[in-house]
Amino acid sequence: MRYGYYYRTMFDPTYFLVLIGAVLCIVAQIRVKSTYSKYSRVRSRSGLTGAQAAQRILQLSGIYDVRIEHVRGELTDHYDPSHKVLRLSDSVYASDSIAAIGVAAHECGHAVQHNKGYAPLSFRTALVPVANIGSWAGVPIIFLGVFLGMNQILIQIGIWVFALAVLFQIVTLPVEFNASGRALAMLNNYGMLEQDETGKCRKVLSAAALTYVAAAAAAILQLLRLILLFGNGRRRD
Repeated sequence: MRYGYYYRTMFDPTYFLVLIGAVLCIVAQIRVKSTYSKYSRVRSRSGLTGAQAAQRILQLSGIYDVRIEHVRGELTDHYDPSHKVLRLSDSVYASDSIAAIGVAAHECGHAVQHNKGYAPLSFRTALVPVANIGSWAGVPIIFLGVFLGMNQILIQIGIWVFALAVLFQIVTLPVEFNASGRALAMLNNYGMLEQDETGKCRKVLSAAALTYVAAAAAAILQLLRLILLFGNGRRRD
């Protein structure tokens, strides 16, 4: 294989696909941080902290086997379905802001999904092991195939493995949107936020949702680039 192939790959215009994905992710991160920062300074009239709001939502939803734990970091909040643990970050656990309550309610939305057997959540959970493999092994397998003389079997395996990670990002979208929808409905139905507060909470969750959309778009663009570069089954000189 001649060095011209590597030269063209290094400066290939498909890098613009990766650049677009990176820009989308950066913009989404800026948006969620600015929105969260704004409404983290607005205290809820209920005076509930994120942890208290989560506990009340779980109880009113008939869920009594989910633990609530404090986890370090900023916006590291998540629900662990394998251990039935809802983990809230430093800025959410003890804060009584509208942003904190919204994030806590969103994670409760995942707990409710799990409790009700929400199919997309179950599918996403099942994808986690293969998605982890795809995210760190897909591209190396492709380049191993390139290094071994454009070995199309390895290249195609790498593309399919990476595609599993992309599938995980796509499946994540309905799971996150549904959790946010459940969160807003529960906060409203359980009388934990007033109408104007619910609107502010919606802005926080909508901004957070953009990060998942951006991540999925970036993953799809990266997969498209790999297919354009290596997926045509022809040896490149």
